[in-house]
Amino acid sequence: MRRATSGCPSAQDARFGGSADHAARELPRVLHTRYAVYHGRVTHCSGLLRSGWHELSWYLIWWGSRYLAEWMVNGYPSENVWPLDLKRFGTLQSSRTFLRHRVMEVMPLMCDLKVPRWDFQTGRQLRTSPLYDRLDAQGARWMEKHGFERVKYFVPPGNDLLDLGQSKTFYKPDWFDIVGSEVKCCKEAVCVIDMSSFTKFEISSTGDEALESLQYLFSNDLDVPVGHVVHTGMLNEKGGYENDCSIARLSKRSFFMISPTDQQVHCWAWLKNRLPDDSNLTMEDVTWKYTALNLIGPRAVDVLSELSYAPITPEHFPSFFCKEMSVGYANGIRVMSITHTGEPGFMLYIPIEYALHVYNEVMNMGQKYGIRNAGYYALRSLRIEKFFAFWGQDLDAFTTPMECGREFQVKLDKGMQFVGQEALLEQKQNGVYKRFTMFILEDHDTDADLWPWWGEPIFRNGRYVGKTTSSAYSYTLERHVCLGFVHHFDEKTGEELVVTTDFINQGDYEIDIAGHRFQAKAKLYPFSSFFTHRRRKDEMELSGYQGE
Repeated sequence: MRRATSGCPSAQDARFGGSADHAARELPRVLHTRYAVYHGRVTHCSGLLRSGWHELSWYLIWWGSRYLAEWMVNGYPSENVWPLDLKRFGTLQSSRTFLRHRVMEVMPLMCDLKVPRWDFQTGRQLRTSPLYDRLDAQGARWMEKHGFERVKYFVPPGNDLLDLGQSKTFYKPDWFDIVGSEVKCCKEAVCVIDMSSFTKFEISSTGDEALESLQYLFSNDLDVPVGHVVHTGMLNEKGGYENDCSIARLSKRSFFMISPTDQQVHCWAWLKNRLPDDSNLTMEDVTWKYTALNLIGPRAVDVLSELSYAPITPEHFPSFFCKEMSVGYANGIRVMSITHTGEPGFMLYIPIEYALHVYNEVMNMGQKYGIRNAGYYALRSLRIEKFFAFWGQDLDAFTTPMECGREFQVKLDKGMQFVGQEALLEQKQNGVYKRFTMFILEDHDTDADLWPWWGEPIFRNGRYVGKTTSSAYSYTLERHVCLGFVHHFDEKTGEELVVTTDFINQGDYEIDIAGHRFQAKAKLYPFSSFFTHRRRKDEMELSGYQGE
């Protein structure tokens, strides 16, 4: 290490801790990468960066060292390195027992083929919802996110799925029909999804400090009447998404913020480093205080109406609204008219001690409306067919609202400057160099062909223009839907050019799945309500999807 720093005098005063052996021992912390690399800024210690490399990943050192240097000099790397960022993890993954068990599972995977929707088997049941045992007894199949157990889908009684070792596939999975029935119930009746893993913060102040700070840190206008919910981005100086979240205004000086599960450490660190050091301004992580139930479907309003005295009609409870109300015997339930899927329904944020009671009441009352449990696979299918982007998959620190069709979530004229505003104004004037696009596969056989999962190359008129970021089967359209970014490269120089609406609409597209190209129709905007009703494939006019 002394020799390595001899060419850089300023680095000789820096302190280096650990070694390659230390990095190898922390290999299990790298939960989402095959390369056994981790680096980034340590959230609880200002000015400290950390980097680890396993002996099998020595060939990536030049690549990671470049980004680490950029982190040290500029404060951020030049490309998206979230899959390697330390802030994906919390202290909950630093248990010695967890590390010892996880490393025994990770090491054989270095040379193994990683199949879609694959989950670790060690270090599980670390964080669970109060409903875990109830859901497990009803056939829940689990996956893990940031140490939190989340339901993939529910196996009905009498259904025998393949065991874990046999169900690994790139083709049509054995849970296809099960998830399809959950999606159908979400569209025709009512379903319940436990989404307690969502990150939840409360930000409040004695004066206007909370509002002023959030107005500066978020792109949308948060100065809304009490009870309103605002979907907004937390942007960096380049206009990229550091977080994509929903914020409810609980009172004039109090806000409730809901973010993706794996944002718990990253979002906390980002806000802590940028909120003013003011004793009148407080931020609390209340993730563990609330169980979240997503009540999805047209009959959700009927179920909730019978469990509460508060009026639930659209006139009294419009979209993106939040009320604190009683459900059954439980008081203080924060109910929001939002489902993160585009379907009608409500999110219920329940104080944890009331979780089991509220769940039982909802399920009992919902029996006459055809209620059933559902999981995140159904949620994924619903949000992708509605063209909803998701942070960590479709959105990252190098994607702006202008590039993914979320201009409506940016208020450039809200009366004060916010982080990333200059970059967005420049894009508004000059155009964008990539565009978030939906693709509907046309000649893909769901039963016989390999499925798209994510990362598939996108071709326009035979030329590579980008790759997919999310994919799912749409049970409504009865076709696969892929989301991804389209770029425009000059055919002679390879220079990136502005991506216009005409460029998207006037191209012929193909999605490459394992070397086989499938024709696809491109679309820049969500489906109208006409397409929310199930139709036969031979009745669908996919050729009309290209228009705005």
